[in-house]
Amino acid sequence: MSESPPTTPVCYRHPGRETYVRCTRCERPICPDCMRAASVGHQCPECVSEGRRSVRPARTAFGGGAAGRHGYVTKTLIALNVLLMVISIAADRGGDAAVGGSGFGGLLGGSTPLTLWGGVLGYASYVPFGPVHGIAAGEWYRLITAMFLHYGVLHLLLNMWALWVLGRELEAVLGRLRFLALYLIAGFGGNVAVYLISAPTKPPTVGASTAIFGLFAAIFVIMRRLGRDTSAILPVLVINLIFTFTVPGISVAGHLGGLVIGALTALVFAYAPRSRRSLVQLAGGAIIVVALIGVALIRTAQLIAG
Repeated sequence: MSESPPTTPVCYRHPGRETYVRCTRCERPICPDCMRAASVGHQCPECVSEGRRSVRPARTAFGGGAAGRHGYVTKTLIALNVLLMVISIAADRGGDAAVGGSGFGGLLGGSTPLTLWGGVLGYASYVPFGPVHGIAAGEWYRLITAMFLHYGVLHLLLNMWALWVLGRELEAVLGRLRFLALYLIAGFGGNVAVYLISAPTKPPTVGASTAIFGLFAAIFVIMRRLGRDTSAILPVLVINLIFTFTVPGISVAGHLGGLVIGALTALVFAYAPRSRRSLVQLAGGAIIVVALIGVALIRTAQLIAG
């Protein structure tokens, strides 16, 4: 009785291809098109996918994902600010939206329909005896939109340069979601501070500086938490504070409010216990936001009653 000749193995995914190579994990035959290099030998596509699912994604020291190293949120925020600046200039129809305002010797731009619509305004009319606008009149969106609008190109460039420098560093160590939360909470806090001392004056307050000053405070807190040198950060922060108090037209309340809220948010993110990190960070950020909303509600009641 004759023995049947040995059968040549074929790729389990491509039955028409003979192969003597086997996946080092499941030992199924695989052809060159199905081979995936592994630490030892080759693996099939299914085993590679299963291995990826079983490996926990890399996390930063504060719980953020490794995708933050690409700076996608920072780039998106800059793009959004630039887009709104273009719309603001276009809406002004040849006015002084880009330059020709009162700040920095006229280098800053003037008011536009967009800044009137979205800037921090407490409770006032745009023109004498006109309709009342502002946050106390129900336009609560201003506490958010103001951080994405600017008076002129110079105002925009100064803030976007700072966002580019600070944002990429913070996004890399915090991750995308935590960095975005930090930016929005700091900007919101600075705008609430402006609202808290708002008077019926024009034009409304706008600018990403509220969030930027929050980033200045946050990078100091984060670097200290990581044990890194902060000597280069302090002089830049001091210089910006000097500008805040000496240059006319700059919102002192907005800058200081963003600085304080940014520091508080960074402290929550940086010192949350590892065992319950995400929960503490979420709860801490929510408490700060709720407290700011409470302050804004109190200020609204004062303005309406007054």
